[in-house]
Amino acid sequence: MPAKKSLRPKKSAPVTRLLLIRHGEVEKTYQGVFGGRIDMNLSERGHEQAKLLAKFLRDRNFDAIYASPMKRVQQTFAPSAKHHRVKQVILPGLREIDFGDWTGYGWDRVREKFGIKPYEWLDKIELGVVPNGESTVHFRKRVEPCLRRAIRENRGKTVAIFCHGGVIRMMLALLLDLPLPKTGRSTSNTPASRRSRCIRT
Repeated sequence: MPAKKSLRPKKSAPVTRLLLIRHGEVEKTYQGVFGGRIDMNLSERGHEQAKLLAKFLRDRNFDAIYASPMKRVQQTFAPSAKHHRVKQVILPGLREIDFGDWTGYGWDRVREKFGIKPYEWLDKIELGVVPNGESTVHFRKRVEPCLRRAIRENRGKTVAIFCHGGVIRMMLALLLDLPLPKTGRSTSNTPASRRSRCIRT
């Protein structure tokens, strides 16, 4: 079976710039919990963050914009949509990871109910020990095609991807050839964090 084509850059290929953008703060009910598949709204502060993000991105030119269909991402993107000529492409594969039985629980409750350290959630997902949660293999299988599409369709261009913290970590793992747990310090815990990387395809 042939080896999978790497996402690592080739020296002779054109540079593609990716801006990986996380959604803003979510409504209070879901703050500090494993939200994952819950389709929650932004908080009032989250909407303000979205407006500030739009102002920050206003003078940037994007050749393509891809986004998760979940409400918290769409609400984060909405103010930015007014300033960019390209329309977003919604990709279901960019939805946040499913935390299974952890969904809706905070750190302390997960520790009490399941007897494990939730702060090591990336390791737990990698090991497949989150009850009824999405496995790393499945998560990768749905995120990787989205990333490859963004790169393939925009060689040498600038792309914005509006999504989630877990999805950003998976994309970084793919781009840097790292295990998912190694990306734990690669993205900020602050809402609407922005991460970019130049890649050649």
